Amino acid sequence: MKKLFMAMVVIGMACGASVQAAEKQATPQQQRMTVCNQQAGAKSLKGDERKSFMSNCLKKDAAQAEKKLTPQQAKMKRCNADAAKKSLSGDARKSFMSNCLKKA
Repeated sequence: MKKLFMAMVVIGMACGASVQAAEKQATPQQQRMTVCNQQAGAKSLKGDERKSFMSNCLKKDAAQAEKKLTPQQAKMKRCNADAAKKSLSGDARKSFMSNCLKKA
């Protein structure tokens, strides 16, 4: 797990550097990696402490990005939660979801 994370960090940094060198727009993931890496560097973090910080930083940024739901996604989330509260399953759940999503 740690090796995979370090590989992702190295790849992310390499991709970020190559994209910046080519003066292209970085992907959101690359931007998050760059920001988190700069913050870790400013705090002079090393080893496991840096890995932990990077992991938390990237998770936090990903969670914030997920919070920005489109209106359709918000409606889907609300209808799904309502169906779960009512313990619906099978055809009853499909029917409920269909009706819920059609509502304005």
